[in-house]
Amino acid sequence: MTYTHLLVAVAPTPESRKLVSKAVAIAQPINARISLITTSTDPEMYNQFAAPMLENLRELVQEETRQFLTDLVAHANYPIAHTTIACGELSEHIKDFCQKRQVDLVICGNHNQSFFSRATCAAKSVVVNSGVDVLLVTLENE
Repeated sequence: MTYTHLLVAVAPTPESRKLVSKAVAIAQPINARISLITTSTDPEMYNQFAAPMLENLRELVQEETRQFLTDLVAHANYPIAHTTIACGELSEHIKDFCQKRQVDLVICGNHNQSFFSRATCAAKSVVVNSGVDVLLVTLENE
């Protein structure tokens, strides 16, 4: 099967470069598009009582997330078609993105090494809900 549009679910960690590199290795020989998606935490969820002191925290978190994506794109050595910052349940945003943008492969990382952890990890909801092929990349501590 030849893929045409890959969606990489990234997080603001160094391992995300590994995921993007894996996507580039798959996409480059077939000239497929690559998009990136990540989530941003809403600080008000965790600090509802301190809201008056944190009025600019949401903007700061969004800016840090945008900068993280900009850095990933700059180091990808391959054109990135779209970047998206989502809030909330990542698997729902991935499902929606796949449907609207004709994605046919989702790439995400998996830190869990035990069988039980793999079976219950967050990536499971992506596999179940995305409606497309999913590549789980092991992100071992190197």
